[in-house]
Amino acid sequence: MAHLHTARILWESNTDEFTKNQYSRAHHWSFDGGQTVLASSSPSVVRVPFSDPAGIDPEEALVASISSCHMLTFLYHAAKAGFTIQRYEDNAEGLMAKNAEGRLAITRCTLKPNVQFIGKQPTRPELDHLHHLAHEECFIANSVKTEIICEPQGV
Repeated sequence: MAHLHTARILWESNTDEFTKNQYSRAHHWSFDGGQTVLASSSPSVVRVPFSDPAGIDPEEALVASISSCHMLTFLYHAAKAGFTIQRYEDNAEGLMAKNAEGRLAITRCTLKPNVQFIGKQPTRPELDHLHHLAHEECFIANSVKTEIICEPQGV
C-alpha cells in the first residue's frame, strides 16, 4: 500500500543582494487541501530580518509532525481499546544538537502528551501501552532516525 503526499514550497527573491547572503528566507508551504502557510528559517539559525519569526520553520514543523502523528495513532488505539478522549495536548520539544556524524540535527524529540479521558480511565500501564503502540505505528516516527521520546503528562 503506497500513498503519495505532496507539498508545494515556494520562495521568491526579494533583493539584489542574494550572493551576499542577504535575502529573506520567508517562503510558503501549500498543501493539497488548499491550505498555505508562511514558513521561514528559524531566527535561531538565520537572524532577523533574513528570517521571519512569524513563519513556521522546518525544525518546528518536524516536531509538530512527529507529535501530530503520534497523537492520531494514539487516538486510534485509545478508541479501539474502549477509552473516550475529551482532550489531547502535547507540548513537544525538539533538541537541535550535533549528531554522531558531527552535523546539526534534531537529535531528540520529546513528546509530553497530556490526555483527558471521559468515563473509563486507563491505568498507568494501559496508558503507557497505548503510547507505546502509537510510537511503534506512527508513520513519521518510522520515517526519521531522530530519537523520539514520549513523556506522557498526567494520570
